[in-house]
Amino acid sequence: MTKYDLALKQALIEECLSARSVHEVALRHSLSASLLRRWIKGYEQHGAAGLATKYSHYDAQFKLKVLQCIEQDGLSAQQACIQFDIRGPSSIRQWKRLYDEGGLEALHPHRARESSMPRKASEQPNVSPAKPADAELTPKQMLEELEYLRAENAYLKKLDALPSGSTHCATKKAQAVQGLRHEHRLALLLRAAGLARSTFYYQSKALVADKHAALKERIKSVYHRHKGRYGYRRITAVLGCHGEVINHKKVQRLMQLMDLKSLVKVKKYRSYRGSEGLVASDLLKREFKAEAPNQKWVTDVTEFKVKGQKLFLSPVMDLYNGEILAYQINPRPEFKMVSAMLEQAFERLNPDDKPILHSDQGWQYRQPAYRHMLGRKKIQQSMSRKGNCLDNAAMESFFGTLKSEFFYLQSFESVEQLASGLEDYIAYYNQERISLRLNGLSPVQFRTQALNP
Repeated sequence: MTKYDLALKQALIEECLSARSVHEVALRHSLSASLLRRWIKGYEQHGAAGLATKYSHYDAQFKLKVLQCIEQDGLSAQQACIQFDIRGPSSIRQWKRLYDEGGLEALHPHRARESSMPRKASEQPNVSPAKPADAELTPKQMLEELEYLRAENAYLKKLDALPSGSTHCATKKAQAVQGLRHEHRLALLLRAAGLARSTFYYQSKALVADKHAALKERIKSVYHRHKGRYGYRRITAVLGCHGEVINHKKVQRLMQLMDLKSLVKVKKYRSYRGSEGLVASDLLKREFKAEAPNQKWVTDVTEFKVKGQKLFLSPVMDLYNGEILAYQINPRPEFKMVSAMLEQAFERLNPDDKPILHSDQGWQYRQPAYRHMLGRKKIQQSMSRKGNCLDNAAMESFFGTLKSEFFYLQSFESVEQLASGLEDYIAYYNQERISLRLNGLSPVQFRTQALNP
């Protein structure tokens, strides 16, 4: 039986009492949940003394008192162990068996009982009978011996085939026996291994305790590949894309056991409703879904600060698949940044495309040159109401995701380093980062799949 020191027991109990379930802690440490519950009850009843390993020899009167209490109060053996601070319920079951067979006299300690009670014939020391010679074996005995020898031979071969380690290790023996159970009787295999049946079942349970080890490694790999940006839903989707059908609740539970959680902070909108004044009509009307590419575009400018310096990003997003079609990065929010972005975005248009381009009421978008560029491509201009960022929520959501998954998770020494990182992240966002809204595909994958079904 595995021994656990007092410090470990106290640490596990504290972990259970700090808002964790007993089952979860038992699974994490490959323990029996019932054993852990017994420690907790013993600690609550007797304090640290209830956790100490006990080797006491109880007298017959104490054993009788325990049995009478069980009978009168209807206690289970487990409950009696906790109440009387006894090592384990197996001792109480043995006392009951002895009492039923021999009364109070049978409850005396073993040595005293040997001197006062006559030894039954069945209690005589086991002396292995001499094996008869092969010529004296009956056909049945010969078949049984042959069956055992075959099991023993298979066991020894299996033991040698297992990874290197001590052949006397109970874990390795149990592993060899477990692998041969479908070919030979368990009793013969245990005899060949010199392994007790209880030890075999204990070791077998320990071998399969972490049956999700391979799945945990795959989850951990996806989590670290995306630098902690994915939660359990996206990780489930990634596993599904690789042909692994698994419930998101299992992924969530395993991530909790491994202390893996998305590093992305919850994004909240903080809108200011000032006086309203339209510069251009709001053609989008918060309809952020498009049926085809180049129907609805949105744009805006966001600001970053690094070491007292500023950097501005101006992107254009296609609402069909959330793809960033074009972007410009500049240390100043100049109009040439927006115009260069537009020229880059125009290259994505087909001759018949006439999208709506929605923005806020920023000064860049009220310039005559801006409106002239849109008119040249027959693009309809749309603007949010003043002080209402919700009208451009799709672009604001992208900025929130960008900062949560990239900017807030890293430290930058210069705006040049930040600019390089922004380019890498936007490429990742377009080509690799999956979206549940896009059926677990990235924006580029979704567009490619729709155009080439």
